[in-house]
Amino acid sequence: MRSLNIAATGMHAQQLNVDVISNNISNMNTTGYKRQRAEFQDLLYQNLRRVGSASSDAGTIVPSGIQLGVGVKPAAIYRITQQGPLSITDNPLDLAISGEGYFMVELPSGETAYTRAGTFQLSPNGDVVTADGYIVQPGVTIPPDAIGITVNATGEVSVNLDNQIADQVVGQIELATFPNAGGLDAIGQNLFLETTASGSSVSGTPGSAGFGTIEQGTLEASNVDVVAEITNLITAQRAYEMNSRVIQASDEMMSSVVQLR
Repeated sequence: MRSLNIAATGMHAQQLNVDVISNNISNMNTTGYKRQRAEFQDLLYQNLRRVGSASSDAGTIVPSGIQLGVGVKPAAIYRITQQGPLSITDNPLDLAISGEGYFMVELPSGETAYTRAGTFQLSPNGDVVTADGYIVQPGVTIPPDAIGITVNATGEVSVNLDNQIADQVVGQIELATFPNAGGLDAIGQNLFLETTASGSSVSGTPGSAGFGTIEQGTLEASNVDVVAEITNLITAQRAYEMNSRVIQASDEMMSSVVQLR
């Protein structure tokens, strides 16, 4: 009975769907997190009577045929890069991107990673770093005698020094964009790596064409919609139950055949 295997593929698909939804819900408070969505495709079809085949010597053809599907399979887990809400923190090193772009971070391996999470801090040397101590690129160093830090909308970093009226510019934060941001490789810790699918990064100054602006003292919250995720979870649960009912019905049908005398 094909229905047993078909329903089993449906249960596996909905299990993956629930896994994706649960990851979204667990990251509802993760800074800069982008929710994901599972995409599915139908499997190959068995042609018991091929559509368009000849049905007689007179040249008549089969208008629809008989095709039996064999189930469903996961096709992709797509990341939705929609802007998350901005929340004010009043921390001068909390930076949010309003619009397109990613902060660039240097990993210990020398690779460049990308993130939307602007929860930055200072290293012992005064470098602007992530929560894991990775330096934000291009490097910005804050003098030890600075009494105030200002980051404007275009990413220019300036400090206020004691006994000085005018602020001193100490660095420039740049952003990176991608032709297909959904193709970035998530490696955890709110970081992404460039891939062939994402395309090559293009760096530029915040506020320029194609790049968002910087909001100081603000963080971008997760773009997870809890109500929508709960609704999707209920839908996935019901779909899982219906597939299990198909297996139960198929088992009862087989049992009826076995009991025939």
